[in-house]
Amino acid sequence: MSKHPTLLQQFRSFCFQNNATDIEKAIEYFAVFGGMGWNVDMSKSLEELIEEKVLANYRYIHADLTKITQSNKAHHSLLTALAVGDRREHSAFRRANLSRKEGEESAAFLIKFGLLIREASQEDPADENEEVSDRLIFTAPFLRFWFSSVSPYYKGIKEGDFTEMKERWENTKQTFFDSVYEGLVIALVKQSFKEDWVAKIGSYWDKSGEIEILGQTKSGKVLAGSCKYSKAKANKSELSKLQEKCARAKLNPDMFVIFSKSGFSSEFKKEKSETLKLYSLKNLKTLMDDLNEKDLLVNTNKKY
Repeated sequence: MSKHPTLLQQFRSFCFQNNATDIEKAIEYFAVFGGMGWNVDMSKSLEELIEEKVLANYRYIHADLTKITQSNKAHHSLLTALAVGDRREHSAFRRANLSRKEGEESAAFLIKFGLLIREASQEDPADENEEVSDRLIFTAPFLRFWFSSVSPYYKGIKEGDFTEMKERWENTKQTFFDSVYEGLVIALVKQSFKEDWVAKIGSYWDKSGEIEILGQTKSGKVLAGSCKYSKAKANKSELSKLQEKCARAKLNPDMFVIFSKSGFSSEFKKEKSETLKLYSLKNLKTLMDDLNEKDLLVNTNKKY
């Protein structure tokens, strides 16, 4: 068992600690502050809290993190590359201008000291000669926020000028939440299958594409899924796109699951069946059911 709590465990702890009730708001605040055990006043705007808890405490948080990273430039370059990129190991090395040897040494250090964990694609490549890079995932959502949206703008922040950081955040925040949604949707799918439970699940990627959800039940049924975050309702085209991705990856799923943050068209809802599961925010809210003290994780981080 991993020594790090799962994303769902961290999310439930965050929701219980901060009395979260609105699922969309909970996910957005968790994507920024999650995994640190901090008390978050969710009556305040996210931007107000970022300034109050993070930017105003930049020097202290920076000092705590550099104790772990030893102020190593390669480590910081890799962490930022992972925070803003596709999370794949080798593309992050390139983005960080690190050789493969430098990147692997840095990744090994950051995994050893608890900032990252390694995640493999859910399917072995069809071509055994094709090397599929692992993903490197932050152990806490806040770490990804810090290295994507705070650390790169340290010059201004240190001087008390938050303009550049705030402009960058405003331009990127809508897509920033997507990876947390994806992780929680995977957790939702996993707990939604009761009798023929999900034996393994995650994401699939190779050099030509990505499928956000790929899993297998205990009976061997393969499920593939996608996540849609836009304000438009999902329609039948989402299923067609997912089927095309599976065909390119030479996968033949027994069932499909689609998450849409904004729900589904009436026509698409009628397509629901044993082989097509549709999930929306209403379903995702079940991840907050029956929160209690047992969900609260023990954190030893400083409280800002």
